[in-house]
Amino acid sequence: QVQLVESGGGLVQAGDSLRLSCAASGRTFSNRAMGWFRLAPGKEREFVASISWGSGITYYADSVKGRFTISRANAKNTVYLQMNSLKPEDTAVYYCAARNSGMASMARADFGSWGQGAQVTVSS
Repeated sequence: QVQLVESGGGLVQAGDSLRLSCAASGRTFSNRAMGWFRLAPGKEREFVASISWGSGITYYADSVKGRFTISRANAKNTVYLQMNSLKPEDTAVYYCAARNSGMASMARADFGSWGQGAQVTVSS
């Protein structure tokens, strides 16, 4: 199991930017694909972005494509989510997740380790 801790959430206005970080500890980080998911009130947890362990492959939800960027620094055991042009509908708790595979995925069931979540609130 790998332990994940998110940081960088907060309250911003529409059009602003935020960068979420996810620090990993415990078992091997660099051989795992990583992902970001989010949970908004009244909705199911949904996929946001994922990245392969070598950073060569990234996937994004259509709703964030062109605005969000996922990246990772394996030497720092950290994955990031840069969020630009934020919208009120991006308001959610954002979760970092790790997969027991180096291949990126959009499926929630493929990720076995989860962080505690970081609140992102975007006001209009």
